[in-house]
Amino acid sequence: MFLSVFDMFKVGVGPSSSHTMGPMVAAARFLDLMRAAPFEPHGVKASLHGSLAFTGVGHATDRATILGLAGFLPDTYDHEAAEAALEAIHKDHQVLPEGLPPLHFDPKADLKFDFGPALEGHANGMILMATDAQGDAILQETYYSIGGGFVMTEAELKSGKNTDEGAPVPYPFKTADEMMEMARDSGKSIAHMKKANEISRGGAQNLKQGVERLWQVMNDCIERGLVNEGELPGGLQVKRRAKGIHEALLAERGMNLTAPHTINDWISTYAMAVNEENAAGGQVVTAPTNGAAGVLPAVMRYWLDHVPGASQGKIEEFLLTAAAIGGLIKHNASISGAEAGCQAEVGSAAAMAAAGLCAVMGGTVEQVENAAEIALEHHLGMTCDPVKGLVQVPCIERNGLGAIKAVSAASLALRGTGDHFVPLDAAIETMRQTGRDMHEHYKETSLGGLAVNVPNC
Repeated sequence: MFLSVFDMFKVGVGPSSSHTMGPMVAAARFLDLMRAAPFEPHGVKASLHGSLAFTGVGHATDRATILGLAGFLPDTYDHEAAEAALEAIHKDHQVLPEGLPPLHFDPKADLKFDFGPALEGHANGMILMATDAQGDAILQETYYSIGGGFVMTEAELKSGKNTDEGAPVPYPFKTADEMMEMARDSGKSIAHMKKANEISRGGAQNLKQGVERLWQVMNDCIERGLVNEGELPGGLQVKRRAKGIHEALLAERGMNLTAPHTINDWISTYAMAVNEENAAGGQVVTAPTNGAAGVLPAVMRYWLDHVPGASQGKIEEFLLTAAAIGGLIKHNASISGAEAGCQAEVGSAAAMAAAGLCAVMGGTVEQVENAAEIALEHHLGMTCDPVKGLVQVPCIERNGLGAIKAVSAASLALRGTGDHFVPLDAAIETMRQTGRDMHEHYKETSLGGLAVNVPNC
């Protein structure tokens, strides 16, 4: 099994990897399908199902779908160009994707939110259609946004296709047990094995440049979040807090009476800065999702800025280790809040961040696995119940607490020998089973939990 570090960490746009980035990617794939078709389409239509319908407006799914059909992609997203395109589409009722004729598309009539039962394959389903001059469908495809920006067609999902379609890699571990056994046999760390796998597919230079860009985008996002202020969009009137907290922390530096637990505020502020940017539709890195995008960058920033001996030279080791853990979770359970609740998003992110921190602080393979297990175990059962379908409450603060848990998990693991009672594989399987049994009201539908018990208007 191989999932690249660039599969687990994608540069994209907020507020949601599954509800914003996924539909945009699906629309781009459908454009390619139309370009390859033997006939000329005159228009396009779309219908959103399951969680994409119930929380679609709050997650900007409608906006993402429209922009995707107009040819926009998450990793090259230009906010000003997107705003101009949306205005023109609503006025002229057509999209203008490259390589295709102008296509009729009236957002009010041709984009449908279907609040009936979800499609069979996944909670995040959408159907895209190309139409002829009479408005009849001449090409149709069903897509599922399965979390973290990953998209599969109905046929791909049914066939069990995954993202591992390339040449064999040196260390193809599918479970944590296999990963540790390969590490013991080879004498390599998790990051070294992951690096060998990455190089075998994409080359050393691509890996180096790609990892540098990932951290640059993550850190730039933190920096923007620490200086931007005001009210977040969506109607909840949630005010940005990261800037104010950061300024207060800077003012307190050097004071003799500062409490030791203030370090938690630093960690939380870094995470909140990212997720406030995400909520505002800014550029983020899925880690492994947008809703959990603040956890891992916050832990990395904490390590670089506050831990003696931290080095920029170890960023690659951190991200490769984290990606290895994230790949195991995605392969054996889920990183989708619509499929398994927030345990699959912030829980997975905390496990990844804990593993990365433990590794760069000198942890053994066994300690790294233990760190990931501790972090994931103590997010089990966490629901996804965003108020008004927005990635704001409780999502922004939840990233801060997830980052704190990740640091604590790494610290506990480093204090031990690596021996522990619950294996990471067992925690991952428990998360999968818990997600399967969780009521759909608590899986990113905004039909239960805080979403109905907190006034949102």
